[in-house]
Amino acid sequence: MSHQRASSRHLRNRHGSQNSRIDNIGQQTPKERQEKYDEGANLYPDEDYFDLSDTSEKGGDWSPAALENGAAHKPVQLPPYQAPLSPPPILPSGASTPNHYMTSQGNPVVTYPPPPPTWSNMPNKVQLAILAGSRFVDFFQMAALQTYMVHQLKSFDPTLPDVTISHQAGVLQGAFTAAQIVTSILWGRTADQPTVGRKMVLNIGLVGTGIGCIGVGFSRTYGQAVFWRLMSGAINGTVGSARTMVAECTPKPWHPRAFLLLPAAFNVANVLGPILSGMLVNPVYGFPTWFGPGGTFGGADGVGWMRAYPYALANLISATLLVGEAIIVHFFLEETLKGKRPMEISRFDPVRLVRTAYTHVANAKSRGYRLIQDTQRQGLLSNQEQSIEMDGLAVTGDKNEPRPVQILPFRRIWTPNVLWTLLSIAIFDFHMGAFANLWILFLATPREFIPGVSDAAPDALPLPTKDEQLAVRSAFKFASGLAFPPPTIGFAMAIIGFIGVALQFLLYPWANGRFGLMRCFRGSLFLFPAAYYLAPYIALLPSASPPPSPASGHAVWLGISFVLLLQVSARTFALPASIILLNNSSPHPSVLATIHGIGQACSATFRTLGPVLGGYWYGVWTERGIVGMAWWFTGSVAALGSVASFWVRNGSGHEIFLPGEEGEMKEGETGGGSGDGR
Repeated sequence: MSHQRASSRHLRNRHGSQNSRIDNIGQQTPKERQEKYDEGANLYPDEDYFDLSDTSEKGGDWSPAALENGAAHKPVQLPPYQAPLSPPPILPSGASTPNHYMTSQGNPVVTYPPPPPTWSNMPNKVQLAILAGSRFVDFFQMAALQTYMVHQLKSFDPTLPDVTISHQAGVLQGAFTAAQIVTSILWGRTADQPTVGRKMVLNIGLVGTGIGCIGVGFSRTYGQAVFWRLMSGAINGTVGSARTMVAECTPKPWHPRAFLLLPAAFNVANVLGPILSGMLVNPVYGFPTWFGPGGTFGGADGVGWMRAYPYALANLISATLLVGEAIIVHFFLEETLKGKRPMEISRFDPVRLVRTAYTHVANAKSRGYRLIQDTQRQGLLSNQEQSIEMDGLAVTGDKNEPRPVQILPFRRIWTPNVLWTLLSIAIFDFHMGAFANLWILFLATPREFIPGVSDAAPDALPLPTKDEQLAVRSAFKFASGLAFPPPTIGFAMAIIGFIGVALQFLLYPWANGRFGLMRCFRGSLFLFPAAYYLAPYIALLPSASPPPSPASGHAVWLGISFVLLLQVSARTFALPASIILLNNSSPHPSVLATIHGIGQACSATFRTLGPVLGGYWYGVWTERGIVGMAWWFTGSVAALGSVASFWVRNGSGHEIFLPGEEGEMKEGETGGGSGDGR
């Protein structure tokens, strides 16, 4: 025991003297420090003179945020004896203290863990706010249209039955995403071009969608409205560009928080869009003191163009927000594409562009195979232990010369993880699109549905007898909706946003930090089928008002809130997770915008099929007296998506390494990705 105490005193004295020497180094001249260092080296020739590490392992105290986001220690090395040695830098609140000091060839080195990512220390807040604003205005115009879409379609031809209106609503809602099927990949590839960049694609989409909103507002026929929605979708490449810029302007430890802003913008738009647009529909009658006959702006007969186009003002609000955001993007948003250079319009030759594209397509296969074989042969001759997937170019020239930006060929981006992620996103977007259409149709369907008769023109056809009107009701066979008018539909839609905003900022951060990205993603998908299976039963809840008046009362609104709580809770976790997983599935950073473009095309495809098929199912089965069948079909598709999610994994965003990226490959082996595998 006495020997142990003596050894302990010896160690404490020795480390204490070392600590004092370290603290006094900053007050010594370079020559004195060199002498002290030589003295210490002579006293302890077999030990590191500046090694103050404790018995903990070298990795130190990693914070949960650092483990979650793949952060690694980064040593900070001071120049040898050129400036007074300062104490370790003051770390942000919550960060661990430095782990140890050591010397590397006489150079003092301090290693400490990175600070945990928080909202307060998130970089590029202004840029992220502008990008979130771009998603807000895009979601706003979609939420606004959904509020009055059914009633605007009925205004085109009041004699059409509700079954036809259901089909038209599905086509009108799907037209926007149908055009994106073709153009999303093209916009993604365009955003990767150094002469175009992400910012220009984002601006083009905002302005073009604003023009489309104006066209829809002043449409007089169903065909005109479909045309303007197709045009808006074709020119809208904002989703892929915004997601790519969020990923590029934010370090990976902050990705879970940064990507949370996009669905948060979606939820805020779902609050404001339906409420504002529902209030502004038919303003001559909604605000008679301002726009009606004898009103402030109305004149003798009211505002003429508002009487002729009762849905124009709501669309003009959406267009104004889109153009205003485009101005902000133009002047204040910074381009994130590396190697961006100005576009030279004078040198643009469309004929040469088409010829070059055809030549690349014709020779891509043979050129790719030949050059891949050459580069792989070089790798084998250099005795590399790990094979590296090569690009279509071999490494040549001096290593000190700056290498041009390498782009992964399009044919090599289809990794298994990319395909599984796209499949999961496809199913997710299908039932999300179907829900958006089914929910609007269900809210607007009459309380006592009469096959073949529209509630907009009940006198157009002879009414059936009382016994024919009342369809036989059972637990599965009933054909009733809620008969809500546009303002009430807007409020019911706003509940989605209210619940989403609360869950997004209160539940999501805690649950994501507690259970991890993958567990939250997979678990949330099981809530979608439950919400869809229960939704049609809201029509059977007791109402305070008898049919055919709109449904009302506490039971009805509690049922609406419960179903939306399930659906929005699932979406709160699934939507940001799907964005992060798609971003991390990218096999190479050079094709990040392309991956987001493909994801947007996949999303657009199934967001088109979802409303169209959902509307078709709803019209057909409501005519047969089973309004819930469309909901139950959609719930079954959502259940398949829950199973498919178990084959999706959280990637690193850089799985294929091109020539000259061996160093990045080694860094990726030690720690990469923006999330754990849980």
